[in-house]
Amino acid sequence: MTDTARQSVGATDPSRIGTPAATRTGADPAPTGVGLSRLQHIYREGMLGRRPVVPTDFAELERRARRASSRIAWAYVAGGAGEGRTMRRNRAAFDRWAIVPRMAAGAVERDLSVDLLGTRHASPVLLAPVGAGALMGRDSDLSIARAAAATGTAYVFSNQGCNAMEECATAMGDTPRWVQLYWSKDEGLVDSLIQRAESIGAGALVVTLDTTVLGWRPQDLNLGSLPFTRGVGIAQYTSDPRFGAIVADRVAGPATKQDVRVTLSAVRTLLAMTRNHPGRFWRNLRSPLPRASVETFLDIYSNPGLSWRHLETLRERTRLPVVLKGILHPDDARRALDLGADAIVVSNHGGRQVDNAIASLDALLTIRDEIGPEPTLLLDSGIRTGADVFVALALGADAVLLGRPHLYGLALAGQRGVEDVIRNVVAELDLTMALTGARDLTDITRDLISAAPSD
Repeated sequence: MTDTARQSVGATDPSRIGTPAATRTGADPAPTGVGLSRLQHIYREGMLGRRPVVPTDFAELERRARRASSRIAWAYVAGGAGEGRTMRRNRAAFDRWAIVPRMAAGAVERDLSVDLLGTRHASPVLLAPVGAGALMGRDSDLSIARAAAATGTAYVFSNQGCNAMEECATAMGDTPRWVQLYWSKDEGLVDSLIQRAESIGAGALVVTLDTTVLGWRPQDLNLGSLPFTRGVGIAQYTSDPRFGAIVADRVAGPATKQDVRVTLSAVRTLLAMTRNHPGRFWRNLRSPLPRASVETFLDIYSNPGLSWRHLETLRERTRLPVVLKGILHPDDARRALDLGADAIVVSNHGGRQVDNAIASLDALLTIRDEIGPEPTLLLDSGIRTGADVFVALALGADAVLLGRPHLYGLALAGQRGVEDVIRNVVAELDLTMALTGARDLTDITRDLISAAPSD
């Protein structure tokens, strides 16, 4: 991606996040703003008896996505840590704030664009990295990448993706993409993943700090299910030359005798590893590589010893802007900025890592107050609607990451489902801005929200 293209992607074409231009007619004046455009599109479809395949409210979206998903898929994507208190707290934090509409502001036109790390984005909504998306739909990352491109929305490629980052970058064209990094135990693999991110024109390297070990996730544990053990969500590794060399050394080394009981489930797991490994199924079935790749991944994918000393080496290892994800404490935020981080993602991993943790929105408020207005902050965890985006921006976020909702759209309607979720969230944000008198994102301040009265 050229610097010129990167600077301008999406910012001058609001229709990419509203109603597709093909649905408009020359006889009808184009509505002002992506929100009105989306409303007009849905209501016109309704005149023809067509209702949205993807629900426009989150509760129904979640219900239908659950019906469309397997038990294993739903446990992994929708589940949280422990008793689910952090997930509930993420939502409760939004409920503690109320939006204060303002009248007769005449905000006929709204500008939703935002500058992040030198790139102008069409809206403050980015797609979060979500691992093992193929549980919800085949070629998940490619479908999401295409939906992101169709709507002009930035996408953070998951380190635990099901399609290689190079394929996804090709699908996105000039639309901004960032790349997530989990810090492996193998430093050579860390460097290889960073180099690949640079090669595909990533706008930032998003280092996730909060998953040095997996959290306690009862929904998965009760099923004895982890998608990576079946080769789901390890495509960034099996497509990596350094990882391939590590696997080859493992296969060439002395065989380790393993006491494996042959059961129907064991056979199914082996077949899944074979099917999810790159290459032809029958060739993979006769090869030790699929199983060795899964075992190698489980051994090295994340580094429990990750420290600030590791992070200090990033400036020597990449020219990309560095974004640190998983920050919840203001002291960690200050240290990240002192270390040279270009942005911070305030996140509790969607409530998937630590039960009874602080809500991301509450942490955002504290961190913004502590570090001041200048550093770039993004909020992840708990965003469900355009109104949520509005509240997050009012409390100090420069942009947000949208996680589970776009996976639910994928489960219901593939690429089109992801597009619809994006369009709906951005449309509601635009309409909320119109109804509060906000002409651009800088107008969304704490003056437009207040502490919600307790019930």
